[in-house]
Amino acid sequence: MCGRFSLGTPASILAAQFDLFEAPPWTPRYNLAPAQEVLVVVQHLTNAKREARRCRWGLIPQWAEGPAVGSRLINARAETVVTKPAFRHAFRERRCLVPAAGFYEWQRQDRRKQPFYIRLRDGRPFAFAGLWSRWVPQDGQPIDSCTIITTVANSLIRPLYVRMPVILWPADYGVWLDHSIREVGHLQSLLRPYPPEEMEAYPVSTRVNNPADDSPMLLEPVHTGPQ
Repeated sequence: MCGRFSLGTPASILAAQFDLFEAPPWTPRYNLAPAQEVLVVVQHLTNAKREARRCRWGLIPQWAEGPAVGSRLINARAETVVTKPAFRHAFRERRCLVPAAGFYEWQRQDRRKQPFYIRLRDGRPFAFAGLWSRWVPQDGQPIDSCTIITTVANSLIRPLYVRMPVILWPADYGVWLDHSIREVGHLQSLLRPYPPEEMEAYPVSTRVNNPADDSPMLLEPVHTGPQ
């Protein structure tokens, strides 16, 4: 799964990386957690321009009775995202990019879990394949929410966990965001493990276990002794 990630990238770099119409109002974050606001990139329906917006992490389907269901829908499995009722409408109509600089995963070591930080080797920001939805209560403000799609882990991630978030290649951003593309097989072909040789993982402090800790120091490697 993907349950924590970082986006410490300045807004100006995000605008260039994701071809945004304007720089998003974004403060760097280093420990994004479910139910918090994250940044997503969507394509405008009429002019095809890309824009950034904030969404609550944990997708609330349009038909949900309340927002609490979002806490169980922070991830969508690539294998079932087309058919699962919570995600199938968003897969057809509301695909998005979820920008990130890296993500965290935990490896069980004896009686404890050691967090690892995972990023691209060249350090550039990237995008998870995501879906978003707008839930409208009977009274009150609409809530935009999102989920991150996961797939089987590559050989780098597998010692930590059996699944990993789908990282899209930049060349595929346009296809993923294009509302006119509905061919399921073509879209699902993008939901594959990222090449392990393009990534790196290293142990970090257990401070990341606390979602309230949002310091760039969380990204610093730590020594864990013999593995």
